[in-house]
Amino acid sequence: MPSYTVTVATGSQWFAGTDDYVYLSLEGTAGCSERHLLDKPFYNDFERGAVDSYDVTVEEDLGEIQLIKIEKRKYWYQDDWYLKYITVKTPIGDYLEFPCYRWITDDKEIVLRDGRAKLPRDDKTQILKQHRRKELETRQKMYRWKEWHPGFPLSIDAHSHNDLPRDIQFDNEKGIDFILNYSKAMENLYVNRFMHMFQSSWSDFADFERIFVRISNTISEYVMQHWKEDFMFGYQFLNGCNPVLIRRCTEIPKKLPVTMDMVECSLERNLTLEEEVKQGNIFIVDYELLDGVDANKTDPCTIQYLAAPICLLYKNLENKIVPIAIQLGQKPGPDNPIFLPSDATYDWLLAKIWVRSSDFHIHQTVTHLLRTHLVSEVFSIAMFRQLPAVHPLFKLLVPHMRFTIAINTKAREQLICECGLFDKANATGGGGHVQMVQKAMKDLTYSSLCFPEEIKAKGMDSKEDIPYYYYRDDGIKVWEAIKSFAEDVIHIYYESDEVVCEDVELQAFIKDIYVYGMRGVKASGFPKTIRTREKLAEYLTVVIFTTSAQHAAVNFGQYDWCSWIPNAPPTMRRPPPTEKGTVTIEQIVESLPDRGRSCWHLGAVWALSQFQENELFLGMYPDEHFVEKPVKEAMAKFRKNLDEIVNAITERNKNKKLPYYYLSPDRIPNSVAV
Repeated sequence: MPSYTVTVATGSQWFAGTDDYVYLSLEGTAGCSERHLLDKPFYNDFERGAVDSYDVTVEEDLGEIQLIKIEKRKYWYQDDWYLKYITVKTPIGDYLEFPCYRWITDDKEIVLRDGRAKLPRDDKTQILKQHRRKELETRQKMYRWKEWHPGFPLSIDAHSHNDLPRDIQFDNEKGIDFILNYSKAMENLYVNRFMHMFQSSWSDFADFERIFVRISNTISEYVMQHWKEDFMFGYQFLNGCNPVLIRRCTEIPKKLPVTMDMVECSLERNLTLEEEVKQGNIFIVDYELLDGVDANKTDPCTIQYLAAPICLLYKNLENKIVPIAIQLGQKPGPDNPIFLPSDATYDWLLAKIWVRSSDFHIHQTVTHLLRTHLVSEVFSIAMFRQLPAVHPLFKLLVPHMRFTIAINTKAREQLICECGLFDKANATGGGGHVQMVQKAMKDLTYSSLCFPEEIKAKGMDSKEDIPYYYYRDDGIKVWEAIKSFAEDVIHIYYESDEVVCEDVELQAFIKDIYVYGMRGVKASGFPKTIRTREKLAEYLTVVIFTTSAQHAAVNFGQYDWCSWIPNAPPTMRRPPPTEKGTVTIEQIVESLPDRGRSCWHLGAVWALSQFQENELFLGMYPDEHFVEKPVKEAMAKFRKNLDEIVNAITERNKNKKLPYYYLSPDRIPNSVAV
């Protein structure tokens, strides 16, 4: 009688093994096997990390194996099981791989197809078409869209982390408990003695060092030493943790009535301000989005303030970007002066602090939360709803969706919810952050997520004109590597543009993102359909780059750039100055966060800057969803390209006091998971 050798691999994460009964059935083109109990005498089957083999004997040859059915039945108590994959050796010696990489919970069964990726057009038999359809119907019931706030991209319909499908939950929920992580961070940073000291001001700038942990040779220490300098202020717009706002100024806006007399002493080329603008030496950062946003009122004992500054910057003869004018409100007038480097020291310093605080708010809520976390969740939900596991694009994208829905659900549960941790220290807490996302949605366009296009639209694409913009340089290299990889995979499965048009599952995925993620807003520029391989490659690059590189660029530098509180105040406790010549050091310290809020802020930026345990970085695909040789060759080429980028960045950073490494592929996690 024909005999099949079945090898079963159990996951290595905590609690992946099971003591439950596991049954297997084989379904082939010539028939189906009986239900076989996978059990070896005097042996503990399906232990964590185990690879177990079993002989399955059948009455007659089953033909080509199309499906495997796995059933789990309770032995003693409920025992979830993480199945990595199954391989089957046929009677004629062929090996078939059946990837799973899923949890089997309760008394449930799953049906697996072999690992060869297939488009809908490739399935010829009714049984395979039915399996494909049933998988999506089941997923669409599990992954439902829900509006968390009006105007937001839709998110997952789940109130808590435990409500999520088991497959997308964290392996260890304690690892992403924000309250626990923040408390641990403050304990590790030795600041927990200050964390309840709200309303208690620091004595002076030096006093902030009491909660500042000096780690040898880090950017954070360099920031502490140089934060007052105009060079450091300007540098952060290029290579800090929010390097996405600066744009070349093509015309001085009327709402910023800067005159030549004001800035003449800052200009170095013997040109007028208008001539400097024409030559491309003037840059601008406008925080207009913060205008009208309500400041945090959750603590009646502390009045908190926001501003919506406009900052004008200049490229000097050393090619350094430095500030030359700051207006702290959007409407010019006698009570909204334009602050200048030539003003009194503390006037100018406080104006820069207000800009840094505003930059922090835009970074946290728009650059980080909306444009990486929430957008990546949209991509994730649409993928699970519209792409079955056998689809090549599911196999391509699923590593880049790892834990994204889980981290966002946990954030809505603990961090950015009403009375959440975000309210404790941030001036945009208490609802201001919600208003910001709602306002920022109008600028969330498809083209703004295309990295090279967005850089060019801001006039920041010239390496010759702006030589020290490492975020741009490294980002474009990573973008091109991802795009090349996406193109290689697309050309394996899509032989022509016509095949792209005919892929109904791909088109449903694209439509879901447009309709639910972008709320069907035509002005977003998100396509409703994809009709060419070229456009598909760009779209997949947007998805992978956003979920990996873009998030890394704006997340993992938070401790480096924001741990020195005066450089990134999460709140301000006095209103912006309305006149010059009155600012004192005491007024600045009274404006900065109190001891309690400073400590919560420090714990937050520390916790958010840490990689996950067992992090998977860009190009690392330990779960082998793809089994075909051409795709594995494309992956190897991708990793080689990434390694070359790592080497180039490492070489450039040698001996730099301010190395830029956030877009080095060996520091870019595959997905948004923190």
